[in-house]
Amino acid sequence: MRFAAVAIDYDGTLAKDGIVHPATVTALEQLIASGRKFILVTGRVLGELLALFPQAHLCSRIVAENGAVLYRPAAREQRLLGEPPPLLLIEALQRKGVTPLQVGDSIVATVRPHEVSVLEAIRDLGLEHHVVFNRESVMVLSPGVNKATGLKAALTELQLSLHNVVGIGDSENDHALLQASELAVAVGSAVPTLRDAADLVTKEENGTGTAEVLSSLIADDLADQAARMTRHLIPLGSADGSAVAMSPAGDNLLIAGSSGSGKSTLAQGILERLTDRGYQVCIIDPEGDYESIDKTIVFGNAQRGPTVAEILTALDNPDAQVVVNLVGLPLKDRPPFFQDLLPHLQERRAKIGRPHRILIDETHHLMPPTWQPAQEVNRHMSGMLFVTVHPEQVSPMVLRMVDIAVALGDQPGRTLQAYAEHAGLSFDDPRLPELEAGEAVAWRAKTGLPPAIFLIAPSRTERRRHRRKYAEGELPPERSFYFRGPDAKLNLRAQNLIVFRQLADGVDDATWLHHLRQRDYSRWIETAIKDPALARTIHEIEADMSLSADVSRRQVAKAIEERYTLPAVGA
Repeated sequence: MRFAAVAIDYDGTLAKDGIVHPATVTALEQLIASGRKFILVTGRVLGELLALFPQAHLCSRIVAENGAVLYRPAAREQRLLGEPPPLLLIEALQRKGVTPLQVGDSIVATVRPHEVSVLEAIRDLGLEHHVVFNRESVMVLSPGVNKATGLKAALTELQLSLHNVVGIGDSENDHALLQASELAVAVGSAVPTLRDAADLVTKEENGTGTAEVLSSLIADDLADQAARMTRHLIPLGSADGSAVAMSPAGDNLLIAGSSGSGKSTLAQGILERLTDRGYQVCIIDPEGDYESIDKTIVFGNAQRGPTVAEILTALDNPDAQVVVNLVGLPLKDRPPFFQDLLPHLQERRAKIGRPHRILIDETHHLMPPTWQPAQEVNRHMSGMLFVTVHPEQVSPMVLRMVDIAVALGDQPGRTLQAYAEHAGLSFDDPRLPELEAGEAVAWRAKTGLPPAIFLIAPSRTERRRHRRKYAEGELPPERSFYFRGPDAKLNLRAQNLIVFRQLADGVDDATWLHHLRQRDYSRWIETAIKDPALARTIHEIEADMSLSADVSRRQVAKAIEERYTLPAVGA
């Protein structure tokens, strides 16, 4: 299950003229029977809503007053998420003759055309409150409060993630709700701006349109619509200026190649981009190679193995990113531990859609050809990231689940051929071009398209390593920079960027300008340092013929310092 909850606006989305049609109530009951949560998110004051909607008990949570109030129907408990309305504001609006004027626990509401008076009162009183529109309604809210913040508070209590929510709305005040939701739906009667912003617009209007979405959600988890979504895609790299990407939670990805080919660079970059966007990952790490991933909690170390209970407890928090380090377990005990853990992870994903992505390193060790999962495990095997040196030693059942196969290293054609043979696929020509540094080959075999070479988007860890290497390391002589001057009388070698800066500061103006005019600096940065962005910056400096030696020297030094944070020369 990808979508574990639905967050629905009330007026114009669930209800029409304040009333929810019985067919829409039936759709809600079927939604709840499917194991999903129903969260009502409305601009109405809570008491008013409860009087209108006798089926409020169907809600797991109610977010009222446009995000300012959170209500738990089962316990009949209310929590205020916004500040109480300022008395001075209410008095000011009453003096201005603003009617009707509704005052809730946090919200102050009226109707058009009183928005001018409302904005004047807020300005004159020096308040930080903001105004939100809902068709003819005008609502005043505490700073930072909207439907998205209210939804987040509800999900925190339910231990659910925004990335597993379908948001449905119809009006201006639903923009925040839809933007926060993984799948944004506008009913057919929604205002044009909301329809434009939505991932999906229903054919029907009001509650009938909502029931239409709920029916599709129950039938197939909105699989067709989710497959067409692009705003959440995770980049793998680029090819010919276009992004090469994958679904954050759907596509099964295989990364295969020899040791040192860049598998970890690609995998770590994917994990970083997932966690940066708030997707939950669980990394099965037999060799302790993923402890440096940012924002993760590591269970297990060289002295002791992890436990299933502590892993599952951590994953209860949607914001937790988990690394399962198996180094502390004997080699023979690692596959059994994994086989015990995986059904628990898959059961959790079937219920709440998390963790969104599971990475299994050394897949050939943990899921060998003899691996036979339980039927329930196999049925929910999506959102996987398999990493291996030996695709031919991975279970054929696993290989057949792969949507994207990525090969790295010296012989990517042979790697893809090994994958294809054991997955029962046809791979016509393994003679792919030799890959340059930082390149890989992606093959979506099920689409019928041929493999395509792309440039890997590096991870932050790789970028840090890259910068340390070229700022402080030792380039070989053939990749070093040499200050020789116009008459080749010098032979000053710069084996890294620090030495380059030091030498650049000391050479005479004629030598500096000689290399500047020949574009030698940008050429070296691009080919030896392998930093095209910095090379472009320096090339622009080289192209400005009006710059003196001192000015151009300072500009080049500044460009390098900003990107590599080098120490000051002479420090």
